[in-house]
Amino acid sequence: MFLYLYELRDYFAPLNVFRYVSFRLVMAVITALLLSLFYPLFIRKLLERQVGQVVRDDGPQTHLKKRGTPTMGGSLILMSVIVSTLLWADLSNHYVWIILSVTAFYGGVGFIDDFLKIREKGSRGLPGRWKLVMQFFIAAVAMWVLFNDASLGYSTEVYFPFVSADKFSLTLHPVVYAIFAMIVVVGTSNAVNLTDGLDGLAIAPVTVAAATFLVLCYVAGTVLLIPVEVDGKQIFAAFDMATYLKIPHVSGLAELSIFCAAIIGSGIGFLWFNSYPAQVFMGDVGSLSLGGALGMLAVLSKNEFLSIIICGLFLLEAISVITQTTSFKLTGKRVFKMAPIHHHFELKGWAEPKVIVRFWIISILLALVALASLKLR
Repeated sequence: MFLYLYELRDYFAPLNVFRYVSFRLVMAVITALLLSLFYPLFIRKLLERQVGQVVRDDGPQTHLKKRGTPTMGGSLILMSVIVSTLLWADLSNHYVWIILSVTAFYGGVGFIDDFLKIREKGSRGLPGRWKLVMQFFIAAVAMWVLFNDASLGYSTEVYFPFVSADKFSLTLHPVVYAIFAMIVVVGTSNAVNLTDGLDGLAIAPVTVAAATFLVLCYVAGTVLLIPVEVDGKQIFAAFDMATYLKIPHVSGLAELSIFCAAIIGSGIGFLWFNSYPAQVFMGDVGSLSLGGALGMLAVLSKNEFLSIIICGLFLLEAISVITQTTSFKLTGKRVFKMAPIHHHFELKGWAEPKVIVRFWIISILLALVALASLKLR
């Protein structure tokens, strides 16, 4: 929205700064952080309405004291991300509307799940099959829009980490690619949801992943004008950062770095109140929407396979649940003391803060590996 102030630059020169994505993404972070100041009031309202966390009786006994802690704090995260993005992003950019829509609708699915848990005072919520149906439907609509928006010219090519985009890629059939992309989005959404089991465990890695995608989106969609001298005259030459780094160039993608910045600001603001011991939990309204956002960022930025590294911690949590469930059904034995895997380490005697911080460290290391892939090709 504020980008339109750039049109008034002839009347007030400083307004020229609004044209720069780098300026607007910084402002998106600040805006999202300022919106987080509403959390104390938001938490009080949740307590008044008795919107408290439902804790499983078969979980770690240390978690029973968390029963009644306000939940659905992800509603404010979602609001902060959407408002900050609308204020600072280019609203004529179709990628912005696609990712905002997916994030909002996934948040809606999570809201229904949280609402049912609170109303029924149980941990079941929305049946898993219906949750998946709704998630896949939203992702399918998003892919249909991508393929049918001629202004985007979206490609069905997939690229691989540490491999130059101009040397090797795979072009998939649109149907095959759509299914693949839907699995990435839905899988990431549910993986983040599974990770959200300890105070601050999910939101910090989400913020780290968003920061990683911020860099990837910015370099993949930015073309710089570099002043050069030719025959004694100064001209401006286009410098495509994506071509230089040998990654796929996606025109207009730089605007999504502002969306990523909004997640970073909202995530940091929420972590202030969600850090151990948590004053509020994000609930499924937060974890499903943020996970869906990360999955959609991977698809739009053409980093579907690199997201395996970026979101490696979430993938580990999901694999631990799949492994535990499969093993118990086939052999009647459990591989872990409890799944997701963060509960396994808790039951082994690790203090909750130690599990949380060590998982944060893993997410940061994975993000650094992903960023290193920009040069190691």
